[in-house]
Amino acid sequence: MTRPLVLLSNDDGYAAPNLVALSQALATFADVVVCAPEGNQSATSHALTLHRVLRLKQAADNIFYVDGTPADCVYVALHSGDRILSRPPTLCVSGMNHGLNLGLDVFYSGTVAAAREAALRGIPSLAVSADSKADRTAAAAAGARVARALADAAAAGAPPVLLNINVPPGSGDWKLRATRLGHRSYGGEVVFRTDPRGGEYLWIGGSNPTHHDAPGSDTEAYDAGEIGVTPLALDLTGAGAEPVASEVVARIAGLR
Repeated sequence: MTRPLVLLSNDDGYAAPNLVALSQALATFADVVVCAPEGNQSATSHALTLHRVLRLKQAADNIFYVDGTPADCVYVALHSGDRILSRPPTLCVSGMNHGLNLGLDVFYSGTVAAAREAALRGIPSLAVSADSKADRTAAAAAGARVARALADAAAAGAPPVLLNINVPPGSGDWKLRATRLGHRSYGGEVVFRTDPRGGEYLWIGGSNPTHHDAPGSDTEAYDAGEIGVTPLALDLTGAGAEPVASEVVARIAGLR
């Protein structure tokens, strides 16, 4: 029986310890091919590099890296014939991110975007993130268990989905629950500085994120010490907001 083939990417770079740990855990049931960024690409979301050349290099057998974004890496892997993948992947796994991707983090996360790029191509996909205080080996094993279950579900005829999971602190034996996205906020912050030559520069981004434990949310699961398994939709249509869009159109028509 042919083993599943997993395309593995991340946003921390192909040599990141968490990716190595997840690759080893996935290898217990699947063949694994890595195509990940050359270096850290955190918070690059779903950006594609269209206005400069990209470089694809091979670090070892079945380990490739691109000097681009996480979405670039998955795009390149899926559209390079047999240069990287010898056959279509059974699923795509992204991670294991060093840090959480809860709630609204999914809009900024390069980890989630790598998985989403494959999901856009109809491939079952999983984004795996872990708290920095989670045991790396145990968290990777937990991510691999979810990946295996996703591959089994797909083999049994389940439609391809994009899942996002977050592993809380600890060393294993986490419970899992199906969840929806919660709300997580970093606030807003712009820090201005002056360089040695008098030029102004700035840093953006907040710190000390807060979140709300809405019932059934991934943030609630995290605070309970459980792994939330959250399905993410590719159709971003605002459900329930269609009447407002219709009203806007009607108002414009009434001005003519």
